[in-house]
Amino acid sequence: MGAVPVLTVAASVLRATEASAAAANINPSAPRQTIRGFGGMAHAAWIGDLTAAQRTTAFGGGEGQLGFSVLRIPVGENQSDWSRDLTTAKRAVELGATVFASPWNPPASMVETFTRGSQTNAKRLKYSAYGAYAQHLNDFTTYMRNNGVNLYGISVQNEPDYAADWTWWTSAEIVRFLRENAGVISTRVIAPESFQYVKSMSDPILNDAAALANVDIIGAHLYGTSYANFPYPLFKQKGAGKELWMTEVYYPNSSDSGDLWPQALDVGEHIHHAMVDAEFQTYVWWTIRRSYGPMREDGQISKRGAMMAHFARFVRPGYTRIDATANPTSNVYVSAYRGGNTVVIVAVNKNTSAVTQQFTLAGTTASGSVSNWLTDASRNVAPQTALRMSNGSLTATLPARSAMTFVASVSDTPPSSPSPSITPSPTPSQSPIGGTGPRVAYTMNTWDSGFTASISVTNTGTSTINGWTLRFTLPSGQAITSGWNATFSPSSGQVSATNVSYNATLAPGATVDFGFQGTHSGSTAEPAAFTLNGIPCTVV
Repeated sequence: MGAVPVLTVAASVLRATEASAAAANINPSAPRQTIRGFGGMAHAAWIGDLTAAQRTTAFGGGEGQLGFSVLRIPVGENQSDWSRDLTTAKRAVELGATVFASPWNPPASMVETFTRGSQTNAKRLKYSAYGAYAQHLNDFTTYMRNNGVNLYGISVQNEPDYAADWTWWTSAEIVRFLRENAGVISTRVIAPESFQYVKSMSDPILNDAAALANVDIIGAHLYGTSYANFPYPLFKQKGAGKELWMTEVYYPNSSDSGDLWPQALDVGEHIHHAMVDAEFQTYVWWTIRRSYGPMREDGQISKRGAMMAHFARFVRPGYTRIDATANPTSNVYVSAYRGGNTVVIVAVNKNTSAVTQQFTLAGTTASGSVSNWLTDASRNVAPQTALRMSNGSLTATLPARSAMTFVASVSDTPPSSPSPSITPSPTPSQSPIGGTGPRVAYTMNTWDSGFTASISVTNTGTSTINGWTLRFTLPSGQAITSGWNATFSPSSGQVSATNVSYNATLAPGATVDFGFQGTHSGSTAEPAAFTLNGIPCTVV
């Protein structure tokens, strides 16, 4: 790393209403969690379906759109209800979004009532129906798949610990279901979706090897959760190979308009803490179209929606959060992300005066134009005049009570998304894999003639892998157009995906995430087999 560039604007020439903050240092070569996306809930039975135009506003990535890349839908108790959210889900997939589902209740035949405190008609799943319930979730997964929506995952239960109006589960019941029944479900399994990120609901899963083996995503809601409770040390200790998702919230309340300003800035700060402190991979709002939500009832994005769009439109699925000075000065919040040679910086200034903020990118001498967008009292994600990065340093004025997103190219740093037509450069000597073979998860989202593929590789062996190459054969008619977090070559046929500089080492139990975007001529089949450093993989 070279010397940190000095601030080029002297404090003496700043306007009296501005403050100069300490530099926000960003390291594009220090990856944290892989981002799956930002999005919201659609629930046609309760709230009414989105219109065609509203679906495009929600999942489109252009000016005046939210850029959502995640959609959550309900699992209906009855199969006759399963089509209610299908049209919105299909459109979301067409626009590149990931779809997952959560149930509120099992079918009535599987439920029994019991007394829980003062509630005499509390509902729970009969133990004798655990197997049938797993099949119910699997049937919903199959229904959606047969109708053009490959669910990324399905939850065991929405808010099992806040269920006066739906079905209660204890943590022990969830663990038992995961151990004995969840293994038959043909997509990723999500649990426990506690309403307040109550760790006593998820700790037992992490502490039970058999239950943990049958869950893929630890899901949580953040209603009333303090920032101090966002970090999850036990997940970092035992959650290798699993994902951590924030699957539902509205913030700070559901009583005020989504256009209330500057209160909407609280949403920007909330997302910041969810990404930086909690290290969630998704951020999902309840619900997409609502008076307090990201989309107003008239289909236009609200101020709260603008806060989400500052992340959602520019931090795309497969991007990785990278190290950044999170709080360079009081009431300024900075997070940074990388996808290939692109670095995205999101800065929220809650101060009542402007702040002059320097951003320094380690390990790069990149110079050039930096696109940027602004939301303040009068503007919503409005494109601004391009700024200039010089020698890896960018200085910008953050207006009072505002959010800004900056998008820069750092092509002289080790790339995470090289062109798939480029032959991989030499990598560290690839070590053999001890113990059992690696585990691969391959997930496609398809639309028209395009698709994305997200790949996760877990080292299930006993030795650290130093340098890796995953080989697989793309079905005829499929071709890679761009990728992230790996080097792909060639673009079709038998493909090799090779590590980049910052993810070459894969410790026992660790997972690496990468993927690509491609085109297809009609075939949306997935590769049949994978090898890692020549070792056959288990496909999940």
